[in-house]
Amino acid sequence: MTTAQLPATVVTGDDLEYRMPAPEALRPWITEIGHIPTVSIWSEPFTHVPQAVTAIVLRVEASGQRDALVVGPRTRATYARAKVSAGCLRLRLAPGATQPLLGIPAADLTDRVFRLQDVPGPAADLAGALSELDLGEVVPYLEEALPQHLSEDSTRRAHRHLLGSAVAALGAAPSVRDLAADLAVSERQLRNLFTAGIGVSPKHYARIDRVRQVIAAAGNTPWSVIASATGYYDQSHMTADFRAIMGVPPTAFFRGDVPAPTPCQALAKI
Repeated sequence: MTTAQLPATVVTGDDLEYRMPAPEALRPWITEIGHIPTVSIWSEPFTHVPQAVTAIVLRVEASGQRDALVVGPRTRATYARAKVSAGCLRLRLAPGATQPLLGIPAADLTDRVFRLQDVPGPAADLAGALSELDLGEVVPYLEEALPQHLSEDSTRRAHRHLLGSAVAALGAAPSVRDLAADLAVSERQLRNLFTAGIGVSPKHYARIDRVRQVIAAAGNTPWSVIASATGYYDQSHMTADFRAIMGVPPTAFFRGDVPAPTPCQALAKI
C-alpha cells in the first residue's frame, strides 16, 4: 500500500468535532472550543487521537446525565466503543493556563482524567454551574465568570506568553536548543516550562503533533510524501513514531486494523 486512506470504519473525535477559536475575553486561558453533537451508539471502534493539551470537557448524555471533567494531555491513542449516546463541549486550555485555572501542574494531569469539582484551582468553583448549563450557554457564562475567579501574577503571565510562543515556533525550529536560543531562555528552562505548563517535553509535544498531521493528511498521498511534509527523516521514521503513539503502524490504522477497544479511563483522585 503506497497511499494512506482513512476508511469509514475508523472514527476519531477530530472527525466529529466542530472547532472554533475562543472569544477574546477567554483567550488568555482557553485557545479553542470544540463541540461534538450528541453521537449515537456505534459498533465500530472509536479512536481518541493523542493531543498534548489539557481540556475541560462538559459531557451530556442523551439521558440527561452530565459530567464536568478535566482531561489531561494524552500521549498514546486509546480505542473504545460508544456505549451511550452523548455529546460534549471541549474547552482546550492555553499553554501555561493549567496551573492558574486548575491549581495543578500540567505534568500531574498527563494521561489522567479528573472531575472538575475535585481540582484545587478556581475553576472548581465553576463546576456546578457548568454541569447545569446547556452547552450553548457555557461560553457566555465563562466570558463573564472566569475573569472574576482568576488572579494571576506577572511571572505566570510571562510563562504563558513564553509557552505560547514556544508552541507556535516549535514545528519550524531545527532543535529544542535552537528554539530556546530564539526565545532567549536556557534549554533546561524551556523543558521545565513545557513539563509544568503543557505536561510533556518539547520533543514529545512535537512527536504527537507530527502524528496528528499524518492522520490529517490521509487521502491519496504517497506515504513518502506525507513523511517528508510532516517533518520526518523518511517513511521508516514516520512509521516507527506512528506505531509508538497510535499502537499500530499507519498501514494498519488506515485500513481499520486497530487495537481492541478498552473500557473508558477511570477517574483519578487528586
